[in-house]
Amino acid sequence: MNGSNGQKWTLEIKSKSGWFDLNLKEIWDYKDLVYMFVKRDFVSQYKQTILGPLWYIIQPLVTTFLYSIVFGTIAQISTDGQPQILFYLTGLLLWNFFSSNLVKNSETFLANSGMFGKVYFPRLTVPISTTISGFVALGIQLGLLLVVYVIFLFKGLECRINATLALFPLLMLLVCFMSLSLGIIISSMTTKYRDLKFLLAFGIQLAMWATPVIYPMSQINDSRLKLIIGFNPMAPIIETFRYSILGSGNFSWLAIGYSTLFTVIVTMFAVVMFKKVEKDFIDSI
Repeated sequence: MNGSNGQKWTLEIKSKSGWFDLNLKEIWDYKDLVYMFVKRDFVSQYKQTILGPLWYIIQPLVTTFLYSIVFGTIAQISTDGQPQILFYLTGLLLWNFFSSNLVKNSETFLANSGMFGKVYFPRLTVPISTTISGFVALGIQLGLLLVVYVIFLFKGLECRINATLALFPLLMLLVCFMSLSLGIIISSMTTKYRDLKFLLAFGIQLAMWATPVIYPMSQINDSRLKLIIGFNPMAPIIETFRYSILGSGNFSWLAIGYSTLFTVIVTMFAVVMFKKVEKDFIDSI
């Protein structure tokens, strides 16, 4: 493209009028930047630590043992006949990925306002790189789950892997897009309403108890309470994942359909919110 003075340039920065005009090609052109952000997240998080990335394994493992003692041994909450470590670990990994990704993406605008105000690049590269970083960490932790699973197989655990394991890629996509979209929505709102970041920390703690992480849905006898928990879109995802590899719990196509529909709607809403705030959020901050 030629300018009025005869100069040539390869990039034209202009406002986007469409609600869903994300210009994904531009984001793909900045894939090297996404890679740099992902690398930065890994290097900075455990920089100057002795164990480094091993903390990705130590943290869920220690938490799982604590859950086994507190909720399994002391409180004696049922795990549908499954080994406590496997039961808690399967729910904990997905929930930790969802909650940590949600919190980090909810700080996109505030945490990166200085960088956003100095140089242009597609703003979505930041939450996308955050989600990829979290997914890589989840991959490491799923490796831990596989090792623990094999150990229990050698100890005599009946293998109950079933065909619903084929839904695993869908479950991962749902968790990724749900946490990414909700994080973007909250980040867009916190540019004006800073109280939301405190409300989010409190809300995530409450939401965990409304998610079958430390208890199975089969143990909820109150129909009204089960209905309330059923409205939590993360509940069917964790239940399906647990059912696919342990054979215990509940599986429902209707529930998975609900989680999918919720994710699609919240993703569309996040795009609209992001496009609305992206234009002038620097002035608000």
